[in-house]
Amino acid sequence: MVTTSPAPGAQKQAPRIGLIFGALLLTMLMSSLGQMIFSTALPTIVGELGGVNHMSWVISAFMVTMTIAMPIFGKLGDMVGRKWLYIFGIAVFVLGSTMGGFAQSMELLIVARAIQGFGAGGMMISSQAIVAEVVPARQRGKYMGVMGAMFGVSSVLGPVLGGWFTDGPGWRWGLWINLPLGLLALIVSVLVLHLRTGSGENRRFDWLGTALMTVTTAALILLSTWGGTEYEWGDPVILGLGATTIIGAILFVLVELKAVNPLIPMALFRNRNMVLTTAAGTVLGLAMMGALAYLPTYLQMVHSLTPTDAGLMMIPMMVGMIGTSTVVGFLIAKSGNYKTYPIVGMAVVTVALWLMSRLTVETSLVQLGFLFFVFGFGLGLVMQVLVLIVQNSFPITAVGTATAANNFFRQIGSTLGAALVGSMFIHNLQSNLSERLPGAFAQLGEQGAAYAEQFSEAGGGANSLTPAGVVNLPDPIREVVLSSYNDGLTPIFLLMVPLTAFALFILLPVKQDKLKETIE
Repeated sequence: MVTTSPAPGAQKQAPRIGLIFGALLLTMLMSSLGQMIFSTALPTIVGELGGVNHMSWVISAFMVTMTIAMPIFGKLGDMVGRKWLYIFGIAVFVLGSTMGGFAQSMELLIVARAIQGFGAGGMMISSQAIVAEVVPARQRGKYMGVMGAMFGVSSVLGPVLGGWFTDGPGWRWGLWINLPLGLLALIVSVLVLHLRTGSGENRRFDWLGTALMTVTTAALILLSTWGGTEYEWGDPVILGLGATTIIGAILFVLVELKAVNPLIPMALFRNRNMVLTTAAGTVLGLAMMGALAYLPTYLQMVHSLTPTDAGLMMIPMMVGMIGTSTVVGFLIAKSGNYKTYPIVGMAVVTVALWLMSRLTVETSLVQLGFLFFVFGFGLGLVMQVLVLIVQNSFPITAVGTATAANNFFRQIGSTLGAALVGSMFIHNLQSNLSERLPGAFAQLGEQGAAYAEQFSEAGGGANSLTPAGVVNLPDPIREVVLSSYNDGLTPIFLLMVPLTAFALFILLPVKQDKLKETIE
C-alpha cells in the first residue's frame, strides 16, 4: 500500500477549506454541466451540423471518455498525489471545450466532446477524493450533500443554459463558457491546494489493465450505441463488439488479480458495502442519465417548448434533488445514520419512472413538473450517500481508487443509459414515423405528397426536424410527429422500473458502519 507524506503547508489546510471547496464545486459544476448542457441543444445541433444517427454520440462520446478517465485519475491520485492531476484534468477539459466551440462538423464536435469528457472524469473523481483528504467522514456528509446538490443544479442549469445559448448567442457558447470558469478554478487550485503526496514506493502503473479497461469500455458503449440503429443486432460488427466486451472484461479481471499495483484492485470487492453500493449505483446511473439526457428533447418536440423553456421545466427536478441532498447530508453529519436514505430514494425513483412511462401528448406541464420533482427527490436521497458509504469503508491511501471504482461503474451505467436510451429512442421514433406518416400524408392529398417527398429526402423526416419546424407542420403531420416522439421515449422508462426495483433490494443488506471522526 502507498504510504503518504503530508504536503508542505498541510497544517494550514483547515482555514482554507471554504476556498478549496469552492474551487471543487466549480469543477464539479463544469464536469456535470458537460453531461447535460447539450440535452436541450441537440435538436438544433443536428439541424445545423446534420446526422441524427450521430445525435446520441454528442452525449455518449463525453460519457465514454469520462468513464475511462475515472479509474485512471483515481489510481494515479493515490499513487502520486492529486493536486497536479486535478489541474491537468481542468486543462484537458478547457482544451476540449475550446475545440468543440469551433467545430464545423458533427465528427469534430464528437472528438472535442471526447477530449472534454476525459478532463471531466479527472475533475469529478479528484474533487470527491480531495474532499476525503481534508474533511473527516462524519462531517463529510455535509460536503458531499452540497456536491450532490451541485449535480442537481447542473442537471437543470445545463438544459437551461443550453437552451438560452441556443435561443440567443448560439449553442457553441455552451462550450466556450468553460474557458473563464476553468481558468478561475485552475488559478485557485494552484494557489491554495496543499495535499498529501505519494511516496516513491510502488509507483509501477498498471498499463495492461488500463489498456484492457479502455478497450472493454469502448466496446461496450459502441455495442449499446450501434446495436439496432447503425447495425442490426446480428451484424458481425455488433457480434464482434459483444465478444470483445466479454473477453476484455474476463482478461481485465485476470490481469488485475495478478498485477503488482492494479488499476482497480479486486480486493476492493471483498468489502460488502463496496459491492452493494457499486451495483446499485450502476443501475441508478443508467436510469438517471437515460432519463435526464433526453427529457429536454422530449419537452421541445412533444410540448413545443423553446430550448430555454424546456430547460426551465427541469427546475422542479433540481429543487427536489438539491433540497433533499443538502438536508440529508446535514442529517447524516448530525446522527451518523445513513442506511435508510438510499433505500427510500431508490423506491421513489422507481415510482417516478413508472409514472413517467404513462406520459402522453396531452399530459399537462404541471403534471410533468410534479413528476420531475419526485424523480429529483429520489435521486437526492441516493447519489452522494453511496459515495460516502464507499469512502467510509477504506483508508485515505485507497479512498481515491475506491471512489473511482465506485464512480466508474456508476458512470458505466450512465453511459449505457445515455447510449441505450438514445439508440432505442431513435429506433422507436423512426419506426413510429415510418408507420404513421403515410396515413397523415394521405389525408393532405397533393400537399401531403409534397411533404412525403420532402421527408423522404431528409431521411425519413427525422434528420431535419427541429422544434420550430414541427410547429409549422400541417396538423395531421404534426400530430404524428408528436405522438411518435412521445411513444418513442415513454416505453423506455417502463423498462427501467424493474432495474431500479432490483437496485432497491440490493441496498437492503448494506452494513451501517460508524462514520470516521478523523482523517488518517
